Amino acid sequence: MKQAEKTMQPVLNTLRDNVLFLKHNLNAQAIGSLRGEFTTLKTDIATLIKRMNQSIERSNTFIRDMQVS
Repeated sequence: MKQAEKTMQPVLNTLRDNVLFLKHNLNAQAIGSLRGEFTTLKTDIATLIKRMNQSIERSNTFIRDMQVS
């Protein structure tokens, strides 16, 4: 049992190192995919803001026209 116990620690250390590597690797992959999503979201948000500003301008024009009449 003592001999088996001595061989367990190196195996556990290797396992711990592998788990840590996999966690970091998966996190890096997740961050990489989020960058692509962020670019798409940025474009979508810019388009939305542009459309909102157009709508605001149209509503302001409509209100000004109502006040003149």
